[in-house]
Amino acid sequence: MPVRRLMQFITAAVAAAVVLSGCSGGGGPTPVVVGEAKRGGSATVAEVNAFSSFNPYSTDGNTDINSKIGHITHSGFYYLDDSSTVVRNEKFGRFEKVSDEPLKVRYTVNEGVTWSDGEAIDAGDLLLSWAAGSGYFDDADPLAGTGTRYFSTAADTSGLAGTVLPEIGEDGRSITLEYEVPYADWEVAFDVGLPAHVVAAKSGLNDEEDLIGLVKDSPRGDVEEPAVNTALKQVSDFWNSGFDTKGLPDDPSLYLSSGPYIVRDIVPEVSMKLVRNRDYVWGQEPWLDEINIRFTGALPAALDALRNGQADIISPQPSGGSDNLFTGLVEQGITIERYNQSGYDHLDLSFSGPFDRDGVREAFLKTVPRQAIVDAVVGDLLPDAKPLDSHVFLPGQPKYEDTAKNNGSADYAEVDIEGARELLDGETPTVRILYNRDNPNRAQAFELIRDSAALAGFQVVDAGQGNADWARALGGGGYDAALLGWIGTGVGVSRVPQIFRTGAGSNFNGFSDGDADKAMEELARTTDLAKQDEILAQIDKQVWENAYGLPLYQTVGTTAFSARIAGVKPSPGPLGVWWNAWDWRLV
Repeated sequence: MPVRRLMQFITAAVAAAVVLSGCSGGGGPTPVVVGEAKRGGSATVAEVNAFSSFNPYSTDGNTDINSKIGHITHSGFYYLDDSSTVVRNEKFGRFEKVSDEPLKVRYTVNEGVTWSDGEAIDAGDLLLSWAAGSGYFDDADPLAGTGTRYFSTAADTSGLAGTVLPEIGEDGRSITLEYEVPYADWEVAFDVGLPAHVVAAKSGLNDEEDLIGLVKDSPRGDVEEPAVNTALKQVSDFWNSGFDTKGLPDDPSLYLSSGPYIVRDIVPEVSMKLVRNRDYVWGQEPWLDEINIRFTGALPAALDALRNGQADIISPQPSGGSDNLFTGLVEQGITIERYNQSGYDHLDLSFSGPFDRDGVREAFLKTVPRQAIVDAVVGDLLPDAKPLDSHVFLPGQPKYEDTAKNNGSADYAEVDIEGARELLDGETPTVRILYNRDNPNRAQAFELIRDSAALAGFQVVDAGQGNADWARALGGGGYDAALLGWIGTGVGVSRVPQIFRTGAGSNFNGFSDGDADKAMEELARTTDLAKQDEILAQIDKQVWENAYGLPLYQTVGTTAFSARIAGVKPSPGPLGVWWNAWDWRLV
């Protein structure tokens, strides 16, 4: 039985999904309309990572907490429930396949759907979302280092890149996407993203109509003849970084909402307050008037907050031997749920600096104590926990066992210090490892890797950064290896090219393999599920053969919530409990 839903990082499916609506160029942004309804009080959630961007679709903003806030403050054509099923939101709009050959899909926003400043969500927002998610205008050659990549989207662009310039409907609220080649993930390939009127105003354009004209009149990017489109680059530059912030911007147009909640206040790296959007009627009606978030990466602190009534919901990252910290919670009426997430932690090596040669990469990977990391981080949370042996499949998926036997992972099943020394032949490379210092599990993995690699002669340097900064450093030149995690939505296969395709948005380490790229092109066109699994297994083997890095372990999800709140349903995907935050209510 094939894997029907391969995990993918959230923005692989919806990176071009939520777009803010812009204002006219003359008068500046209209203040956000905020109001609390009298329906249901407030609740507090403790989150591991700190907020850093109102654009969760960009490479820098693509973190779990930014995606959770984006989800609850934006609305779109669909969302994913706790079983990774696509749920269409026809109160917002509709999308329908209007042709199979060629594949055409029409998206229409319902009349009356607006941003929280009163501006309509319309075709301009859809067109900006397509421009950002398609890579249509890019003329960059990642290997040659020429040309320009405009929108730095974290999602894989290969699906929407197969579309022609969209047709805007006469109603001004719809666009039609036409695919030049079939695309397996068309149903989750597109949604609304950021507000076009805001991006237009902040990019020096007069209004949203100017932005529409710019997109329609700009030529498709040509790698063979690159040419900088200055006006488009001003737009994409603002899209890429203009919504990044740790605090609440003075300009309310930078945090417009189209969803059930609006951000009211932020204490950087400490807390956030969301209040109900009183104008929101195009989706699930929320129960709570207010949701407060506390950012705390430490498990004991999250548990103390839950015990003391300072938090109602927590989703911490427990580690091996931490079960005793949960003692007594059930007796307080607290519900605890533990489950496998559709995600994994991994170590990636950059294909430059000390790791520009296969032998040095292989040597370093031989020193990584994967089982010791699993014991320390997963420990007794899962019985007989073992290291993850695939870059594309997870344990429990039908293809995992067969793929793991043949992909080359056996070469790194055990620590081999002598083998590493032989490959180094007297060299003592310096390796800088980037990770989130505020995440105890990543810090523990770093220490274990550092101490083991030193036995073979590696000089490991701590390049870790804080909670709100480490993700922005990904893809930069300040490190040689990175400890990070992917968590999937459970829908489609776009996650794989998003991470491994040459020049892709989430390809942070410069991996490039021509055969793997061809396989990923075929994957995107393949709708046969069994064939998809075969291609994925092939890609997995090619990634292992390149000494890309090491998958470490499947992550374990834990959610605990107090007896005063109901409606909490954890999902294994990146949104966790937030996928149905509108259902949370006080008992």
